[in-house]
Amino acid sequence: QVQFVESGGGSVQAGESLTLSCTGSGFRFGWYIMYWYRQVPGRGREFVCEITSLDGTRCADSVNDRFAISRDIEKKTMSLRMDKLTPNDTGIYYCRGDVDMRTYWGPGTQVTVSE
Repeated sequence: QVQFVESGGGSVQAGESLTLSCTGSGFRFGWYIMYWYRQVPGRGREFVCEITSLDGTRCADSVNDRFAISRDIEKKTMSLRMDKLTPNDTGIYYCRGDVDMRTYWGPGTQVTVSE
């Protein structure tokens, strides 16, 4: 059974950093593209970053110079390093994986950034 679980969320002040983690199980970690998305109040669920099976990465323009995605295949963990956080980054962050033509989501982790 494919599963994802996020961790590392919390409450920080603007300008601070957080690192989120997503642990996957039930599939060959590293074989599939994986993503970070976020659910932002009033803006719906939006793409944040992706990492491909060849470790190619891409992030949304709004976070490209502040966030970095990475993956540790041995630990079956994908990470999202977030620097220079702003209140606009507040939301629920989700891990997503597309495995064998099915899409799976984790339950999410809350990130709150205050002024």
